[in-house]
Amino acid sequence: MKHISINENHLYSKVYARGKKFVTPTVVVYVLTDYRAARFRKQNPEKKFINRIGLTVTKRNGGAVVRNRCKRVLREALRGVESKYELRGGYLIVLVARDATAYAKSHEVERDLTRAFSRLGMLSGTRQKSQSNEKLS
Repeated sequence: MKHISINENHLYSKVYARGKKFVTPTVVVYVLTDYRAARFRKQNPEKKFINRIGLTVTKRNGGAVVRNRCKRVLREALRGVESKYELRGGYLIVLVARDATAYAKSHEVERDLTRAFSRLGMLSGTRQKSQSNEKLS
């Protein structure tokens, strides 16, 4: 699923200043309640609250190739977490890449994201897709 991204700089600043933070070896996760989520809920035919996602990778992480790899790894890890767990809706989520992100595998970053979302109270508590894809006999 394609995410709605955070495009405004003031939202990044607000999440950094007021949001909850959890630091892992590969990623720093910031979470803040999105008070404008109701507007996006009206546009969504499923009537669910939607999370807005922002990725931050700085020049400190490396050149353009390394930064793009970090973004790809973060997106893939987030996709993996969302395929296994259901995230609570209506939040601004900012993922900040650390130096180790460039050399980490996506499953390592996925493990760190799962731990961070769990600590921040973003997981709904149950697996979204447990083993429902098994063949029916």
